[in-house]
Amino acid sequence: MSIKTHPPCFLHIFLLLAFFSTSGFASDLDKEKRWAEQITDSLLDGEAVYLNDGKTDFLAIETQADKPKETAIIVIHGIGIHPDWSMVIQPLRVQLAEKGWSTLSLQMPILANDASMDEYKPLIKEASPRIDAGITYLAKAGAKKVVIIAHSLGSLMASNYLAKMKSYQETKIPIIAFIGIGMPADTVKHLTKIKLPVLDLYGEKDLATVLDSAPLRLKAAKHNKYYKQFKVPHANHFFEDQDDDLINIVTKALKTQD
Repeated sequence: MSIKTHPPCFLHIFLLLAFFSTSGFASDLDKEKRWAEQITDSLLDGEAVYLNDGKTDFLAIETQADKPKETAIIVIHGIGIHPDWSMVIQPLRVQLAEKGWSTLSLQMPILANDASMDEYKPLIKEASPRIDAGITYLAKAGAKKVVIIAHSLGSLMASNYLAKMKSYQETKIPIIAFIGIGMPADTVKHLTKIKLPVLDLYGEKDLATVLDSAPLRLKAAKHNKYYKQFKVPHANHFFEDQDDDLINIVTKALKTQD
């Protein structure tokens, strides 16, 4: 009996395809490591901690309130950045802790600086284990409930995570609300399945994908009596020079869940 072999050229093509199918869409762990080192060396508020998503360790920043409430906050950043990003993320994780909600800001999967939203889509599935790890950490730290706050691509990752859940009680501690900031068009399909309280927050001068899909998001969530949509006057996608507006709106929303 003879054994058929592939010509060398076909074998090389096969190996290349196998490589890209398994690693081409994975987070850039070297970049994560570089950023983690930079962040921990310069961190002024909060403490760097390392969590594990079942495959790899990743950075998170825990910012504890002096007198923490029962509800803690998971903070999820947008495309290609990190859990101490100066716009949206850092103000949320620090100022909410000052108001009594301990926060945990997670490093999400990242790619090269010039990667597009479409290139990020295969990484969305990598976000869910990281969110699980974050909630488990908060439960061990003593939190009784959790709210997820996510910006931009992070809101797509979070809404994908929430849409697949059969119950918001199935995590270590219950998820009681979701605040999506600058939610892109691809969140529409997930909003049709989410039933917990949702605040869909975006700016008057937000990105086109956010502004154009606002009516679609509203329609997709019509089944959810706990869904609210709010457009912030003058704000852009990153709430530049409007940190106070962002924090005040989010604070009011969180107080309704206490």
